[in-house]
Amino acid sequence: MRRVTLLLCIFLRLTIASAQTIQVKNPFIWADCPDPDIIRVDDYYYLVSTTMHLFPGAPIMRSQDLVHWETVSYLFDEIHDTPRYDLAEGTVYGRGQWATSLRYHDGTFWALFVANDDPHKSMVFKTDNPANGWILHSRLPAFHDASLFFDDDGRVYVFSGSGDIRLVELEPDLSDVKKGGVNMTLQLNGRPQGLHEGSRVIKHDGMYYLLCISWPRTGRQEIAYRSDRIEGPYDSKVILKSEFGGFPYAGQGTIVNGKHGEWYGVMFQDRGGVGRVLTVEPCSWIDGWPMLGANGDGIIPETVTLDGVCNCHTNPQYAVIEKDYQINHNYVKADIKTETGSITKPGNFVNLRTSQLANNIYDAKNTFTWRTWGPTCTDTVVFDASGIKDGDFTGIAAFNGDSGVLSIKKEGKKTYLVFTEEHVRLSDAKKEITSVEQQEIERVEIPRSRLKSVCLVMNGDFNPGKDIATFYYSFDGRQYENSLLVGFCLDESCPVAFCILIEERESWDVTTAQIAKVLLDSLSGMI
Repeated sequence: MRRVTLLLCIFLRLTIASAQTIQVKNPFIWADCPDPDIIRVDDYYYLVSTTMHLFPGAPIMRSQDLVHWETVSYLFDEIHDTPRYDLAEGTVYGRGQWATSLRYHDGTFWALFVANDDPHKSMVFKTDNPANGWILHSRLPAFHDASLFFDDDGRVYVFSGSGDIRLVELEPDLSDVKKGGVNMTLQLNGRPQGLHEGSRVIKHDGMYYLLCISWPRTGRQEIAYRSDRIEGPYDSKVILKSEFGGFPYAGQGTIVNGKHGEWYGVMFQDRGGVGRVLTVEPCSWIDGWPMLGANGDGIIPETVTLDGVCNCHTNPQYAVIEKDYQINHNYVKADIKTETGSITKPGNFVNLRTSQLANNIYDAKNTFTWRTWGPTCTDTVVFDASGIKDGDFTGIAAFNGDSGVLSIKKEGKKTYLVFTEEHVRLSDAKKEITSVEQQEIERVEIPRSRLKSVCLVMNGDFNPGKDIATFYYSFDGRQYENSLLVGFCLDESCPVAFCILIEERESWDVTTAQIAKVLLDSLSGMI
């Protein structure tokens, strides 16, 4: 007997949102968001990150307060430049889409990134509204870690490079490199030796600012270069050099102006298995330099006070991005069927078929992926494995070069739950899978009567000193802990909050999401 207790609280929103301050802890986005670029257009901040081999690629995220984010679109669904994007003749692990530059100019949003594999071309996308999707506008030469820049005189440039930074002028319509235009290596006074990349460019009070990351022997740092001429020469100053949270130095990102004259820096930090997380820092203009940290001290603060208008009902400790699914390499749409939603937002049920044999998880197509989240996260998937055939396998994994894999495997007439630790080696040129080391840790036979409801759970712990994924399973479909779902209806015509407590749930016939939808639909009709 299933007992469901519904606790309904209704709050009428009678006041107009006003300027507020929000405090968030760093890393403010504790999830993988490499190579960020962020802009503000009117009331919204827009953020893009690197997704490499994941498709659809280059998520465009939107927020009104830097804390509550929604993914409104992706730049592209697929890339077909080489067979490797289809997991054929190699892979694009660690390659694919890199370091998108996001800009807004004269009513149009622009995005430029390099597809870092043959034929090594940059792609330019545009739209009048990111929520409406993007179109491919042009293909340009490969620009490494590029920054697109529109100057006040209508001329358009790209800053890019690793080591030296080059300045290349584009045609005004961004169709190609401008013949006879500026094409030069910049003079950067004080440039350190070693890693030097991640260009981001802004113009402020008539000065050009080029932000780059460097990694000398003394540790990673963010450098600002400035000049009163776009061609330079540029002087330099270190604006961020800070260990944080028990992890090495952060850097590579940009600065963005807030709604009330304030400025912020957004930089990533490598954090092992969870990926490259984002930190936010106050930005103070001191003697004409955008200095990051509290009072421009170059140190990442533990907590940051953000100024702005918050129309949200919650004030989490860390920023929130809705869970969006992506798929490993180009996916085969015909092999994916969903009961609700779309391919990337599959809803409650997803039916998967295979159109090609896979020897291991690293060459398996149609692998659904989603970001893990710190400091801890949990994901639960229920499988109907009654239809798998001899040799088939499916399951969940902490997916990386070193992976933990909990698989449902059919071997002859028996079906097993098998946990393995796996490590992949790739060739340098084509990232072909040269070997996969698999160590079986545990194996359990699944009773035939339980194949229709195999519950697999993965818990991630990314606190400093942890970086652990722990796996659990159940063959009876029970969820032993109570589930609490809290949500809000943000439609101004229906200003309500709801809280659903599900106790002693004995089966997977009803989910919290299904109950919430029914409740919200009912409330929307009542109010």
